[in-house]
Amino acid sequence: MAITPIDIQQHQFKTRLLGYDTAGVDQFLEMVADELERVSRQHQEVKEELARTRSSLQEMQQRESTLKETLLTTQKMVEDIKSNARNEAEIILTEAELKAERVVRDAEQRRIQLINEIQEIKRQKISFETSLRALVESHMRLLDLEVVELENARRDEKLLEEPLPFDEASVPLLVPEDDEED
Repeated sequence: MAITPIDIQQHQFKTRLLGYDTAGVDQFLEMVADELERVSRQHQEVKEELARTRSSLQEMQQRESTLKETLLTTQKMVEDIKSNARNEAEIILTEAELKAERVVRDAEQRRIQLINEIQEIKRQKISFETSLRALVESHMRLLDLEVVELENARRDEKLLEEPLPFDEASVPLLVPEDDEED
């Protein structure tokens, strides 16, 4: 069952003879509700950041897909140009060979450039995922620490509410002093 800050604020405890201090319980509930609300806001912020990150990742994946398509198109263009160059080589062999070499060189440079861009995008993706994972784990550790602190505070509060044991041996006895008469 999920507990909301409003549930905590509106929760009523039964009182009994020598029961809990209602002001203390109310104050503690208010503190817990505030903390739960803060954690809920923080959780929402993390969810929103994750959504933005996913959106950014999706954009990068779309760019990667576009770059792959461009690479395939470029490779197909290279093959088409080579074929045309062979046909023209029969007429002007020297010109066609020079033109084909230039086109192949440019296409290869573009292919290498695209491969490098794809590798860089993949590296950025891995780096981003690692950073995001570290951020989420950091927030989870912070949440775990806050839970432990809350539990420690509750334990300390219970200890403060319990009466201390009374030990007669620890109380010094008062012995009356004899008055000397002159």
